[in-house]
Amino acid sequence: MNEKISVIVPAYNTGKWLTRCLDSLMNQTYDNLEVIAVNDGSTDDTKAILDDYAREHPKVKVIHKENGGVTSARLRGVAEGSGDWIGFMDGDDQVEPDMYARLLANAQSAGAEISHCGHQVRFPDGRIEYVHNTGARKVQDHLTGLKDLLDGAVVESSLCTKLFRKELFEGLSDWMDPAIKNNEDLFMNYYLFAQANTSVYEDFCPYHYILRAGSASYNQFHEHSLFDPIRVRQKILERCEPEMEEEARVALLRNCLFAYGQLALNLSKQYDDFRNRVRRLLSQQKEFFPLLSMRNRVLANMICTAPWSFHFAYGLYVKCFQREEQH
Repeated sequence: MNEKISVIVPAYNTGKWLTRCLDSLMNQTYDNLEVIAVNDGSTDDTKAILDDYAREHPKVKVIHKENGGVTSARLRGVAEGSGDWIGFMDGDDQVEPDMYARLLANAQSAGAEISHCGHQVRFPDGRIEYVHNTGARKVQDHLTGLKDLLDGAVVESSLCTKLFRKELFEGLSDWMDPAIKNNEDLFMNYYLFAQANTSVYEDFCPYHYILRAGSASYNQFHEHSLFDPIRVRQKILERCEPEMEEEARVALLRNCLFAYGQLALNLSKQYDDFRNRVRRLLSQQKEFFPLLSMRNRVLANMICTAPWSFHFAYGLYVKCFQREEQH
């Protein structure tokens, strides 16, 4: 069946990289594909680049809107897409030519509503890191898909490595919170996986996530970067079905541990309030520490009762780990 794929590309001030991104989509081996490029109020040359590109490529539809953030741009693109399937791509990344053909073939063979894969990170210094590229293939039922998504060990939270049946998006706008600026991918993914009966995962890495020097990934801590991932997991815990409550609780606790670990690597007084807030969040969840692994349980208790010991132990661990990596 020659089903149509709509790929949504939200673009905000990505004019420098847009042509590369769109060229990689136009070079897909799967022919029945359209691109919905959503200019989210860019102030650079994004608008002109998209308009010029669309004039030359009938498969590209361009939408210009006031700036509202990546979630609003994605939702607008989904509403405008005419495809049976929805994919997402960031305007400064690129994909390999067989990505969507392979994802769709996997979905059709497994009778799945979601098909997903791994990705590769391309660093400014030329390094490439694969996540994970094992070649493994796994068909997931409803609960397994949700559990794998929350666990994050194999299935990561990016929307851009996935293909979704369009019917899954019904009701999504009521679920999303426009105040969330970071980790909104996981929040949207959880809703979509919660609507799906079956998903299929193949661990190949055709999506190139291109990390730029000076990008958000290099910025220091701020309210959204640190606490939005925690808020996302709190909201999932509040709304999840009973069978997922334990996994959602563990995901929240682990993210609090991760956030505090990052703060422990920079003990500047400007982050004292952040550290205290994360400690309070963990303390409020203390009755659920037994759900954690023994290692994480010990770390969580150290943070709550003797944070100085955590700072020392975690700093030493990171130094030793980095030294081993360098060798």
